[in-house]
Amino acid sequence: MISAGERRAGAWERVDQARGGLVVDLGLYALSAVFAGVTAATSTLLPHRAWGMVAVWGYAAATLAVLAQLAFSGKMPVSRSSRPTFSRKMRDEGRALLTWLAWAATALLPLVVQAVQRVGGRTDRAQEEVIVIEQAGQRLLDHGTPYLSRDAIAALPDADRLLGYTPYQPGMALFGLPRAVAGDAWWTDARVWFAVLAGAALIAGLRQINDRVRPLQAATVLPVCALTLATGGDDLPVLTLSLLALALCTRVRFTAAGLAIGVAAALKLFAWPVAAVLLVHALTRGKPIAARFAAGAVGLPVAAMIPPALVDFGAFVENVIRFPLGHGLVGSPAQSPFPGHLIADGVPGGPVIAAALLAAAALAIAVALLRRPPRSASAAAFFCGYGLLAAILLMPSTRFGYLLYPVAFLVWAPALGARAAQPMREAYT
Repeated sequence: MISAGERRAGAWERVDQARGGLVVDLGLYALSAVFAGVTAATSTLLPHRAWGMVAVWGYAAATLAVLAQLAFSGKMPVSRSSRPTFSRKMRDEGRALLTWLAWAATALLPLVVQAVQRVGGRTDRAQEEVIVIEQAGQRLLDHGTPYLSRDAIAALPDADRLLGYTPYQPGMALFGLPRAVAGDAWWTDARVWFAVLAGAALIAGLRQINDRVRPLQAATVLPVCALTLATGGDDLPVLTLSLLALALCTRVRFTAAGLAIGVAAALKLFAWPVAAVLLVHALTRGKPIAARFAAGAVGLPVAAMIPPALVDFGAFVENVIRFPLGHGLVGSPAQSPFPGHLIADGVPGGPVIAAALLAAAALAIAVALLRRPPRSASAAAFFCGYGLLAAILLMPSTRFGYLLYPVAFLVWAPALGARAAQPMREAYT
């Protein structure tokens, strides 16, 4: 008997594959064009508005291209064979090419335009995190730590204290080094280097799986990804390195997966839950494999924390622990109206209630991991997707942009499941 879950999965697959995936492509690009147009017209954030003014044309062109693909595909001979035909392969290659071109038009082009305008004197062409990371790179070069102490932040003018905090792991400051070393230029903008690493990690991850178009779209042309990369960008390398780690697990390359997620965890805390889930997955393959995975997944972020902690441990704690937990000199600007924020802000005893709900969700996920550990990369991706979605909804301080993580993980999960693991070869590269 077919379960309700299997029926729902089958129904979604039929929708997803309608006209070879082109129907969903059309909806994706058309709705994204509407979103970009509305953002250009109404956003109160000037970098977002500038993104929309450029991206709307990229999404509109992609929509027209899909309409042309639909018209052309209707003239192709239909094959009843379950094996890919030449026409199907050509169609899928065309969809993938269009996705890359759409990413260039809706993320990379707006990014470069804003970077050039910023060098020309526009101070409203980057979100605050870009400035924070570039300043962190300068401090890393000058003082050996990207972090300011609490006293140093307190000495700043009130309006500058927020930008004095660097609520990232130490590795993120490396993206600020190009500007610290080479000075102001469009190519030294931290977002350019976010895009370089994100693109490289994404290409490497896609090479590990067979079904590539929808996973590619989920990490590139979704507005939440394109907008984030063009205006801020720090989440994209963390996301794509996490996806690479998941994809490497499908190939039973746990050492390489550990290195990928370890680099991500050395950049931002959002990668740490993914590393924990993948460690549990690695344990299902045996302790030696888990040890190889942990060497990179745990070793790299710990190694990244040691130098700044030795230089100024108090500054490290102030930026990486106290500020994200709401104990800094200023509050976090991440206040999207999700349940956790609404409860913390509008209910008596709200912060305690929101923290309790978040802890309960974390405990439930931990129990589920222990009782039913993910035995495939696909199952691990589902854990990551639903777990991060719960966390984002329940955190008192959060942003809409963080949704790019669960969305990408949940879209990648079926593609990871479709890729059967290769035979276990030599100690799992």
